Amino acid sequence: MAHKLVIVESPTKAQKIGDYLGQGYVVESSRGHVRDLPQSAADTPAKIKEQPWGRLAVDVDHGFEPYYVVPRDKKSHMTHLKSLLKDADELFLATDEDREGEAIAWHLLDELKPKNIPVKRMVFHEITKQAILDAAANPRELAMDLVEAQETRRILDRLYGYEVSPVLWKKVMSGLSAGRVQSVATRLVVDRERERIAFRKATYWDLEGTFDAGADHDPRMFPARLHTVDDVRVARGTDFGQDGVLKKNANVVHLDRARAEALVSGLSDATFSVRSVESKPYKRSPYAPFRTTTLQQEASRKLGMSASTTMSVAQRLYENGFITYMRTDSSTLSGDAINAARSQIAELYGAEYVPDAPRTYAGKVKNAQEAHEAIRPAGDTFRRPGATGLTGDQYRLYELIWQRTVASQMKDAVGNTVTVRLGGAAATGEDVVFTSSGRTITFHGFLKAYVEGTDHGGASDDAETRLPRLSEGDALTAASLSADGHETKPPARFTEATLVKELEEREIGRPSTYASIIKTITDRGYVYRKGTALVPAWLAFSVTRLLEEHFPRQIDYEFTAQMEDVLDEIAAGRKARAEELAEFYFGTNANEGLKKLVDELGDIDARELATFPVGGPDSGIHLRVGRYGPYLEGPDDEGNPTGKRANVPDDLPPDELTLEKATELFANPAGEEIELGNHPDTGLKIVAKNGRFGPYVTELLPEDAPKSAKPRTGSLFKSMTLDSITLEQALKLLSLPRVVGAGADGEEITAQNGRYGPYLKKGADSRSLASEDQLFTVTLEEAEKIYAQPKQRGRAAAAPPLKELGPDPVSGNPVVVKAGRFGEYVTDGEYNATLRKDDSVEAITIARAAELLAERRERGPAKKGAKKGAAKKAAPAKKTAAKKTAAKKTAAKKTTAKSSAKKTTKAAAKKS
Repeated sequence: MAHKLVIVESPTKAQKIGDYLGQGYVVESSRGHVRDLPQSAADTPAKIKEQPWGRLAVDVDHGFEPYYVVPRDKKSHMTHLKSLLKDADELFLATDEDREGEAIAWHLLDELKPKNIPVKRMVFHEITKQAILDAAANPRELAMDLVEAQETRRILDRLYGYEVSPVLWKKVMSGLSAGRVQSVATRLVVDRERERIAFRKATYWDLEGTFDAGADHDPRMFPARLHTVDDVRVARGTDFGQDGVLKKNANVVHLDRARAEALVSGLSDATFSVRSVESKPYKRSPYAPFRTTTLQQEASRKLGMSASTTMSVAQRLYENGFITYMRTDSSTLSGDAINAARSQIAELYGAEYVPDAPRTYAGKVKNAQEAHEAIRPAGDTFRRPGATGLTGDQYRLYELIWQRTVASQMKDAVGNTVTVRLGGAAATGEDVVFTSSGRTITFHGFLKAYVEGTDHGGASDDAETRLPRLSEGDALTAASLSADGHETKPPARFTEATLVKELEEREIGRPSTYASIIKTITDRGYVYRKGTALVPAWLAFSVTRLLEEHFPRQIDYEFTAQMEDVLDEIAAGRKARAEELAEFYFGTNANEGLKKLVDELGDIDARELATFPVGGPDSGIHLRVGRYGPYLEGPDDEGNPTGKRANVPDDLPPDELTLEKATELFANPAGEEIELGNHPDTGLKIVAKNGRFGPYVTELLPEDAPKSAKPRTGSLFKSMTLDSITLEQALKLLSLPRVVGAGADGEEITAQNGRYGPYLKKGADSRSLASEDQLFTVTLEEAEKIYAQPKQRGRAAAAPPLKELGPDPVSGNPVVVKAGRFGEYVTDGEYNATLRKDDSVEAITIARAAELLAERRERGPAKKGAKKGAAKKAAPAKKTAAKKTAAKKTAAKKTTAKSSAKKTTKAAAKKS
């Protein structure tokens, strides 16, 4: 029976869209890409294998024509799609509305070769019933310029990877890979580490004081910091260069410890007065709705998700109809979305939070891809997070998107900022001025719904600091003064969030590919994670050095960004693919092409590429990147320049490999044991040694110990060294993990030392400890207090409760009122419930809190999503056509002809 065939990328989308379209349609998935360039010699058609360009599968001599094959694991599925097409009277290509999706649609069309039926391109940015019905009713033609742009990117990446990677195999290490954007992203991480290695810290001092405004002021006490001495500003961190020296033309006074302490003494009997009070209005506008990159950054900061996890979770939310399309460079919202947000704001927060006119975010990033909306909850009414039935990561990410979208349509946050300057004269004659700044928010506006996360411990937008009301000339006294020393810090390493931000700001690559780029450079061993920081391996230094010396243009930041402009020009139909590829590969009079660089590479000293001096060129110590990892080489006691060797721990960051550290590694090379004594209880010998992940202690089992027996081990604390560790300290380390006790719920709490620091563990819930010493001292009571606080990400400490209300009648847990980033809320430790606009901290009772928590429990997710899905009967793959529909001959047929005309040379190569 005839039907309309709709092809999407994923089975999940197919089932959802099939339910919406109903009878008369068969919806099937392509299961991703259906064709690609061959990935191995076995996949390469015999007729092109012997061609000079056969390895590339791109005919570089004839317009860079690519030769595609259907992968072996897709051939049976393509046969299935062709069988469905035989009974179809209309074909809808409904892949994603971006360049990748457009290319998949073209590959399907070129492979299926539909005859005598209309072919339509069906596009949508959300999977809701209305959006799908509208898309089916309003198809468009295939956009061949977008296909050309995607093909150009694919060919560029093939040429770069297949020409440069073999150079790395020969000169650095087998199995390595180079990528047009991946190698540049690696270089960014390496360059940041180089800055850290070259960094020299500077020390500077100032004064910190607590001043008393008098009993009639609230607050009475407030902090202030030294600003000027004799009208010259006191040096701060930004006044120093990366070399640890004051920058040129820095007109500042550089205090050392002695002078700072002398000033404290000289001001002990000083009287202070207010020199000036400057008050300014404060206003903060909402953040724009999420784009792909801002979602990745915020999910990393707030939820601890990697970019790849974020995109995977967002993909599931999109395919199941919860959010709009998640690969977008746009921050615009449709009229329906704006109305949905404004109506929800009025309902949840009150009409006073709704601005008079809708907010628009029309600006896009440079090189924005085809028009989509921002990432937002799907539909013309937004489901609240608690009403979605979502759980786990999907719930958390949806909640983040919902909060950001709603907040984007709320009023500004407003308040006041105040800067007070107060001065006095030291006994030694200097005139000193202290400064203090405060901020109060009088109307929180959008901050009630959402506060953006910060990088590297920056102050959040909702942070407030109150100062007393002061006037010029008011007398003050110093309650305390102290000298405060500081050290400049090296540039912070990239996290996933900040690397995504850096790539976007430099316009390198396409935002939709950032997640896969970061995954690639970590999977390939170029970069590893230390906490949330991205650290380059020494291998990445070798690879980057080779590329910088022999492929400088191809690894250049600006050139890589310019290639994105070229791809956008091709997508807009303003540039030709073949010409741009020829310039990249063969070069021009002004620039050497990739092929010439590879062909005329000349001699490369592989050993020199893999050698890096430690502690300066005169130390004689070098790090070398070997086949089995990095190691040190240096002079021995007999004068042999390479007589000493020592392995470098895999997780030792390059900037921490100082001359002192190298000397320590030589003194205690990996595998060499330092005997500490015998265990008093077991009699086993206890030794200390260096390992792949740093120094540790362990016990030596007897030769006749069973094979299943494993020795206890313990990593050394940061305060310990192999030279100084004692048997007593080693025994303590071997005693970890330590059982702290059983919590109120009966579950055991242990104190453990992990790769990223000390922590408590209770079941699957872990909480960080402030110091390694706490591993041995933390009590059960202290541990339970830590677990009583909501789990925090990063270093922020949980705030104390605003009010204690008593036990909840349902859970029996104590109920408290707390201040959160999204407003005040009540919690019993299991559920949180936001206070409504008519509630106040002062007036709320345990009865009202119990009512709010009961409502929250009712709408909370009761079942796991997987179980819910399992309970449903699987929808059939095919929908039976109710009646034959007369097929209209549309312009889509013309699309097929246009496609074939542009791609004639590929037709013969599409089959393996």
